Amino acid sequence: MSDIFCSLRQLSVTYGHGAAALDRIDLDIAAGERLAIVGESGSGKSTFARALADLLPERAKVGGEMLWPALGHPPRPGRDFGFIFQDPGSSLNPVLTIGEQIAEGARRHLGLNWKQAYARAEELLGRVRMPQPDKVMRAFPHQLSGGQRQRVAIAAAIAAKPQLLIADEATSALDVVVQAEIVRLLDGLVREDGMTLLFITHDIALASGFVDRIAVFRDARLVEAGPVRSVLSAPQSDYTAELIASHRDLRTPPLIAKAAS
Repeated sequence: MSDIFCSLRQLSVTYGHGAAALDRIDLDIAAGERLAIVGESGSGKSTFARALADLLPERAKVGGEMLWPALGHPPRPGRDFGFIFQDPGSSLNPVLTIGEQIAEGARRHLGLNWKQAYARAEELLGRVRMPQPDKVMRAFPHQLSGGQRQRVAIAAAIAAKPQLLIADEATSALDVVVQAEIVRLLDGLVREDGMTLLFITHDIALASGFVDRIAVFRDARLVEAGPVRSVLSAPQSDYTAELIASHRDLRTPPLIAKAAS
């Protein structure tokens, strides 16, 4: 994981004439790592994800540099990275079948014909652990549960074999049991395919169980970043310490014990 996948220098984003949504972020993302971007609502973490994926609205003004050493070129939307949204309803088309939606990405970006693309779509539904993938291929999003729709969204996001997978609060709308299932699924897919993962979340406890590094955002700025064990056992900022302390209750396993295991 020593190669740099993405290098950010003084990355800033403003919307119109408002305050900065991102304020001079310096951060390197290693190829193949699982990096959690943690912070409260309004901290800038989702703007950070959208800036990397070139999904910011037109009115956004971007400053600084985004370099992609591992790619050697600016990332191609839909091909070099996949994006998983908090609400799969925002990424799934209600009038197209599940099979059509997953197959389209593979057909467009991998140069497959429709028969090959549909075969890949069914294979991916199996990989994201959807029961009866052949039947799900013919289903529509409204016929699936929230957790099932998110699995479909993950399958669609990796259909073109991206190198970077961005999950923006991809588990926050799900119940605790389904959250854990989705996290295990993402972890396995990233490991199997050698992808780099950017996991955006407000839940430092959830992220700490499977990522390699944590970057903490507050008020549009990067507060600190480092390996999970270092950040949890010896946080450099009071804010990070507060985030960790807020999860020490009877329902959440001790974070440091998880990081050390």
